[in-house]
Amino acid sequence: MTATPDIGARTPQLASPDLLRSVFRRHAAGVAVITALGETGPVGFTATSLTSVSAEPPLLSFGISTGASSWPAISATEHIGVHILGEHQQELAATFARSGADRFGEPTAWREGPEGVPVLDDVLAWLVCRVHARVPAGDHRVVLAEFVLGDPAGPGRPLLYHQGHFSGLRD
Repeated sequence: MTATPDIGARTPQLASPDLLRSVFRRHAAGVAVITALGETGPVGFTATSLTSVSAEPPLLSFGISTGASSWPAISATEHIGVHILGEHQQELAATFARSGADRFGEPTAWREGPEGVPVLDDVLAWLVCRVHARVPAGDHRVVLAEFVLGDPAGPGRPLLYHQGHFSGLRD
């Protein structure tokens, strides 16, 4: 006999975009910024969907909406930058998440890195990656990228995203 999970008085909801968002608001995620060089200059966005995929070869993945302002550059570029943000970078995360923001203007500190990829300063870690594949997934694409070089040695503690807010780790 199979036990029925006790869900109390709650009624399960049918699948919907709102249910997906509600469930994943409860999932704490690390915060990254993905960057690329587009035809008109640098582009970037905040991502909480960053995942390690494989050690051999070294692959990672992230999701991006095909409606995102950064998508045209990400869809065409060979290389992207991945930046792991520290808890001191809540404003930077918010800037790269905000539609219409001047993401690379003051006070964002960055430089041109290998392969022309914009590299953000003062992050916990960064990677330059070669795009391996862009996989259709509903209104998004899952980008698989192989990292070719990076720096894991930035000081600080990671920035987290939970319940719609940025925060740091608690001991």
